[in-house]
Amino acid sequence: MIIFFGPTGAGKSVQGQMIAARHDWEWLSTGQLLRDSNDPAIIQILKSGDLVSDGVTYDVFHEAIQEAKQDGFDNIIIDGFPRTLDQAQWLSKYMDMHGEKIDLVIVLEVPETEIMKRLEKRGRMEDTPETIAKRMTIYRQKMYPVLGIFAEQGVRIVHIDGTGTVGEIHDRIQTELDSSELA
Repeated sequence: MIIFFGPTGAGKSVQGQMIAARHDWEWLSTGQLLRDSNDPAIIQILKSGDLVSDGVTYDVFHEAIQEAKQDGFDNIIIDGFPRTLDQAQWLSKYMDMHGEKIDLVIVLEVPETEIMKRLEKRGRMEDTPETIAKRMTIYRQKMYPVLGIFAEQGVRIVHIDGTGTVGEIHDRIQTELDSSELA
C-alpha cells in the first residue's frame, strides 16, 4: 500500500490515478468516496471545510479496501487518509489485523500560493477561500504527527517536489517507486 500525503490541491488525486493506471493498481481517495456518498450530512461537512468523523471515515475506508481486494487488486494507493493521529493509529492496527503493510508514504510538497492558484481553477464545491484556508491550517497541524507515527514504524517516507508539470511530478514519483522496488 502506498499513501499519498499533501494539502488539498497538491495533486494527490491526479498523481495517484496516473500511478494506478500505469501499474494496474487501485486508487482510493477517501475524499472522493465521501463526495460520492450523496449523504447530505457528509456533503455539508465537506462544504464547511471540517473533517468527516473518524467513524464514518473508517467505515468508508474499510468498505473500499474490501471491494478492491475482492476485485483482485493487491496494490492500493490511498489518497487523503489518514489525516489525524487517531486515524493513523487506527490504520496501523487495521493493517496489522489484516496482514497488510504500508510500503511507502509520498508527501507532495507544494507552496501555499501555488495551492491557492490550483484550487481556484479546480472549482469543487468545497473550494471557497475560507474553506481552503481552514483546510490548510488543519493540514499543517495534523500532518506532522501522522508522519511521525509512520516514521516510528519504519515506513519509508519520501518528500516530492509537487511543482512543475504533471509529467515532471509523475516522473519524480516513479523514480521513488523504482528505487523502492514497488513498480
